[in-house]
Amino acid sequence: MHYVNNSMDLPATSPPGAAGRVLHLVRRAVRGLDGLSPLVDLALRLFVAAVFFNSGLTKIASWDSTLSLFENEYAVPLLPPEVAALLGTGVELFFPVLLVLGLGTRAAALVLFVFNIVAVVSYPDLGAAGLKDHQTWGLLLLVTLTHGPGALSLDRLIHRRLGHGPRG
Repeated sequence: MHYVNNSMDLPATSPPGAAGRVLHLVRRAVRGLDGLSPLVDLALRLFVAAVFFNSGLTKIASWDSTLSLFENEYAVPLLPPEVAALLGTGVELFFPVLLVLGLGTRAAALVLFVFNIVAVVSYPDLGAAGLKDHQTWGLLLLVTLTHGPGALSLDRLIHRRLGHGPRG
């Protein structure tokens, strides 16, 4: 199956009549969607980053409660609760900033994707609504991981400055 990735994938010449007008409208719509792509990439990164960053802020706001959760509720494998709390909070505060900036974006998305999986595995009482949230965040991180940061990112700016042309 072939998907139209941009208006250049459509036939260069339009057939006559109504079909030509429809093809012209489709080309315009695709160009419009192409123009929105950088904003959608940025919005996706901002949304996911806010979720994880706010969670990190909540953890540092009440460190005693956070430690209690890691000691009594979360079952993080292989790590003592204090270390898991510190590492988890650090991940939630550092990597979302990279996502927002679009700096090392794929690496940041990968770290948060894995962190998200660990969070689901480590909290057996998550519930259906919580699981659905984590699935949504995981999917959005997977989009960023596979698609890249988009045009509105420091990764793109650095790539261009190094003379490698456009890349997202």
